[in-house]
Amino acid sequence: MLELNVKNETARLRAVILGIANSNGAVPQPKECYDPKSLQHVLAGTYPKEEDMIPEMEAVAKIFEKYDISVFRPEIIENYNQIFSRDIAFVIEDKLIKANILPDREKEYLAIHHVLEQIHPENLIQLPEECHVEGGDIMPWNEYIFIGTYTGEDYSNYITARTNIEAVKAIQKLFPHKIVKPFELRKSKMPKENALHLDCCFQPIGKDKAILHKNGFLIESEYEWLLNFFGKENVFEITKDEMYNMNSNVFSISESVIISEKSFTRLNTWLRTNGFTVEEVSYTQIAKQEGLLRCSTMPLIRD
Repeated sequence: MLELNVKNETARLRAVILGIANSNGAVPQPKECYDPKSLQHVLAGTYPKEEDMIPEMEAVAKIFEKYDISVFRPEIIENYNQIFSRDIAFVIEDKLIKANILPDREKEYLAIHHVLEQIHPENLIQLPEECHVEGGDIMPWNEYIFIGTYTGEDYSNYITARTNIEAVKAIQKLFPHKIVKPFELRKSKMPKENALHLDCCFQPIGKDKAILHKNGFLIESEYEWLLNFFGKENVFEITKDEMYNMNSNVFSISESVIISEKSFTRLNTWLRTNGFTVEEVSYTQIAKQEGLLRCSTMPLIRD
């Protein structure tokens, strides 16, 4: 059996589900796009090709191997996008919570049944139907659970609004001993204005540091809270272009080792200056679908 354990974003990783780019399917029609960035690339004729994405993901698998991490992959569904394993479920403490994702994506959850079968059934949680949630919005951080959400009355008008207030309340109920802290995210059909998930504009790293983008937050005081919580000197502020390029969507193997996209030169320099080991990969094709390293990984066990 798998003894799930995830209490924060940066403790030493032992087991993870990494998405897969094989048999990724045809270029979607504009009306099938779930996010503004994918739509932008479909319309421009620059949507990523399967043969370019597979090596990007396999490079991450190799880094996990190097650090002796158990890696699970989804079963391949023919002609289907299974890259972003973070969307379909997430682990907090010893519970795996199934994300109530867009109905079209239900198959993705079923494709990890070989992992689910190794988890104690009482630790598999299905939220009530009215709870909308995706793993990119959920960040366990020790005594806190940070959650990206959108509570505007126009929630249903935005396909980019992925986690609702019902989900926030349900998670608070599941983990009464935690401080659940929601953050209102900026939702937009314009790629450079939209924070699809919390990890598109914020991520804790190391023991006490964070990557942050102010404009991703709808309410300035919530952004200020994070800035004060980590301390200005511990925060790497990213620009609008860096947010668009997913600079906050790196992935921590431990408190000192981070996998990052090699083109993030300003960020990677800052990380190294602050004592991190940076494992660089090319993820530019994956990024065209508004997701990067954190989106394509789902940690199961951290020390």
